Amino acid sequence: MDKSYEVPALRRTNDILDLLATAAKPVRAATLAERTGLSRSTLYLLLDTLTRLQWIDKRDDGYMIGVGLFELGNAYKRHDQLQAAFRKGAGEFIAKHNEVVQLAVLDGVHVVYVAREDPHRPVRLVSDLGSRLPAHCCALGKALLAGLSDDAVIERLPERLEAVTPHTVTRRAALLRELAVIRTSGLAIEREEVAAGIACFAAYVGMTPAGKRVAVSASVPVGRLDAKREKLICIGVVQLAGQLRGAL
Repeated sequence: MDKSYEVPALRRTNDILDLLATAAKPVRAATLAERTGLSRSTLYLLLDTLTRLQWIDKRDDGYMIGVGLFELGNAYKRHDQLQAAFRKGAGEFIAKHNEVVQLAVLDGVHVVYVAREDPHRPVRLVSDLGSRLPAHCCALGKALLAGLSDDAVIERLPERLEAVTPHTVTRRAALLRELAVIRTSGLAIEREEVAAGIACFAAYVGMTPAGKRVAVSASVPVGRLDAKREKLICIGVVQLAGQLRGAL
């Protein structure tokens, strides 16, 4: 976005909310002032307004995201026709494979997780709803980037990519080669590029009426995988993507 057309108060509010959204505990006003560069008078005026709107809550000597913002965020899910189809399809996938299923959209150079259904056994993931990851390092992101042309990917990503783990692909040229394979196979595969011990399998679903690119994935601990099981999960993910594509 061209910042010359931004409303300053909204940008400052967004800066505050971004900081609170990534914090594990309430953030003190002094920390918010330091991180945002806002004057204390402007900051306290915004914090007071956001608190009265219930977008944030005052806890102890700090602030955190409030229930009002949660309610607004859930409006996205109510307007997204994919949610019901995802829950049904993910439930069937879990009944068969007992592994977690996730739905994400592409937002610039990141994926944002918008839905998740958990299996009946625990798995350690970094895909909480609303969280985001660099698209180049996860199977969901690769499935989504494969839906773009190479030129569009080059416009979005630098030649050197962020390493999330030692297994992350960090060369754009190498990523482009992967995307070419994904366009042919219809399946993206990532092993321990986001989290140690976790493999992920993803397939592109399509574009929503709102213009968001969507993909679906299953994440599996590598210790639970053998060649046969991996093949079955890959088939299941591609089939689920096909079901959801029909819902679009």
